[in-house]
Amino acid sequence: MSGTSAALQPPADAVEPVRHPDAPAPGELLGAHYDGCFGCGGGQPHGLRLAARAGEGVSLTAEFTVRPAHQGAPGLAHGGVLAAALDEALGSLNWLLGTIAVTGRLETDFISPVPVGATLHLEAEVTAVAGRKIYSTATGRIGGPDGPVAVRAEALFVEVKVDHFIDHGREEEIRAAMNDPVQVRRARAFEVNP
Repeated sequence: MSGTSAALQPPADAVEPVRHPDAPAPGELLGAHYDGCFGCGGGQPHGLRLAARAGEGVSLTAEFTVRPAHQGAPGLAHGGVLAAALDEALGSLNWLLGTIAVTGRLETDFISPVPVGATLHLEAEVTAVAGRKIYSTATGRIGGPDGPVAVRAEALFVEVKVDHFIDHGREEEIRAAMNDPVQVRRARAFEVNP
């Protein structure tokens, strides 16, 4: 990153991340954490529908295809949509830690334009943990997993309790997520973004 702020530098007492023993196996599709999520859910008609797969350690790969609804300048992905894709990938890492966390800070570098119709290939990993703070990084490439870097980001996530969502979310969505009969989906519904 070209101008990483001090807030994104792990402190000296930070430790290496530890993959949760119940985390999905490497190569396994993580799936949507919540159907209504703009980043990964299938219930948003203009959402990213980002598909993430667990990697080795505390890492993942993900991809999404830029559709016309995602454009800013004619024929190009909107920068905010690209930042949302990076945020979604970074937030999905918390599933591998077995932690509920929200984005505290996200710094994004836009390296090159991403055209409508292109598939953005993302790699993300947790680099350090210090108390409730989770430090991570992501890179987005076009043209394939080894293609040129188009965007990259560093982030700080902060671990929270499920009460964070209950206290601040809309009651009907919270109730629907809490009543989901599938325990894994119910737990994952409260995993990313403030």
